Amino acid sequence: MEQYGPNPLTKFPLPGIERLCFLKNIITNPQIIVGDFTYYDDFENVANFEKNVRYLFDFTGDKLIIGKFCMIASGVEFIMNGANHLVDAVSTYPFSIFGHGWESAMEGKTYPFKGDTVVGNDVWIGYKAAIMAGVTIGDGAIIGAYSVVTKDVEPYAIVGGNPARTIRKRFPEEHIERLLNLRWWDWPLEKLTRHVQDLTGNNIACLENL
Repeated sequence: MEQYGPNPLTKFPLPGIERLCFLKNIITNPQIIVGDFTYYDDFENVANFEKNVRYLFDFTGDKLIIGKFCMIASGVEFIMNGANHLVDAVSTYPFSIFGHGWESAMEGKTYPFKGDTVVGNDVWIGYKAAIMAGVTIGDGAIIGAYSVVTKDVEPYAIVGGNPARTIRKRFPEEHIERLLNLRWWDWPLEKLTRHVQDLTGNNIACLENL
């Protein structure tokens, strides 16, 4: 029987190596949603991934949504909405959580909420990058090591620094539009496997004519 790629339900797709996992198979938090074949590599323990999704509380209601075929390096952190404090008030201090007469400090007020954090498909996030709450990272983007991403990243952009800025686009805009329309990550696994060598090349027209 012909094999069409690795099984996406495999926890550790490299035999004998447990520092790299298909991420969706180790996630326990329902507020974290991960697509097939996205992998996480950790020098110590893959369980660190959920620990590095910081301030994700059930009462905030936000989600971390990661697409398919992403590559996430060791030490990457996601800072979620539970980390937010008041910015426009006299004090940023969270008085109300400590009680003892401070319970009413937030009556009629809400903490800043920036929505879900969304990572597209085929995104490469480098070593110890930090992604802030509410950011959307477009398909095909690359996030440089140690970057702090504070705003949305366009598809197929390469960003780096603190705060992260666009260094360049991976392809001309016309090619990016064609790749976004192609959506190869949604292909059936059989088709993807047949053309995996084309996906490691740069002939977009070849893929469009399949």
